[in-house]
Amino acid sequence: MSEIGTGLQNATGIRQTVARAGYAFVEASDMRTALGRFGTLADWAAFAESWNDLETDTYMADGGRYRRRRFAVFAAPRQGAIVRGAHQPHYQSLDYNTLNGGIERWFEPIRPEIADGPSFRTILEYCRSLFGRLAPDVAHWHVEAHQFRIEARPGEQGKPTPEGMHRDGVDYVLVLLVARRNIRSGTTTVHDLDKRALGSFTLTDPLDSALVDDARCYHGVTPVEPENPAQPAYRDVLVVTFRKKQS
Repeated sequence: MSEIGTGLQNATGIRQTVARAGYAFVEASDMRTALGRFGTLADWAAFAESWNDLETDTYMADGGRYRRRRFAVFAAPRQGAIVRGAHQPHYQSLDYNTLNGGIERWFEPIRPEIADGPSFRTILEYCRSLFGRLAPDVAHWHVEAHQFRIEARPGEQGKPTPEGMHRDGVDYVLVLLVARRNIRSGTTTVHDLDKRALGSFTLTDPLDSALVDDARCYHGVTPVEPENPAQPAYRDVLVVTFRKKQS
C-alpha cells in the first residue's frame, strides 16, 4: 500500500495531501520543520519523560492492562489563546468505539507543566493552523489530547487500537510518535468509508506523525510485540483531536 505524505517537505504540502487524500504520513524531519513555525520543542526531554508517569487504563472491555494514559481538553478559537478546560470524562458513542464506548471514562489529567510547556503548546498551535485552513468556516474547536503508552509483554500483545479499524467521531486527528522501544509491528493502516485500503505506514522515529480527516477515513494500528522479551517494550504517542464546537 502507498504511504501518502512521505517527504512532504513543507506545511503547504502536508495540508494539500490531507485535503486530497484524507490523510498524511509526515516523517519526523518534515514535522519538526512544520512545528518550528509555531514555537519550539525546548522541553522535549521532559515532555517525552512524562510518558513514564501515565496511569493504567482500567476501562478496557477486553480485560487488557496494556494501555496507560492521561487526558486533557482545550478550547481553541480561530484566533487568540488556546485555553485548557475543566477536567472532564472522555466519551465516545458505541457507533465509534464498539469496545469501550457508551460510557464516561475518567482518566488522570495531563500534568499542567506538560500541557503548558512549549512542546505541547507548539503542537496545539500547529494543529489549529492546519485544521483551521482545512476547515476555514469553523470558528471554535473543541480539542482533546491523550497521552498513550501501549505496553507489550511476553505472550501479551499491546493493542494501540483495540477497537480495530475505527473513526473517532471528530473532525481531525493527529497521532504523533513520542517514543518507540523494543517493539515490532505497530503499523498504521488507513481505509476509506467503504473499508477499502488507502495506505499503511509505521511510526518509527520521534515526531513521525499521522494526520487524518476523521469524516473521510477509518484508521487503526496493528498490535505490537516485544522484540526482546526480557526488556521493557512500549509505544508512546500523543493523540490530539479537533472537533467543531457545537453552537
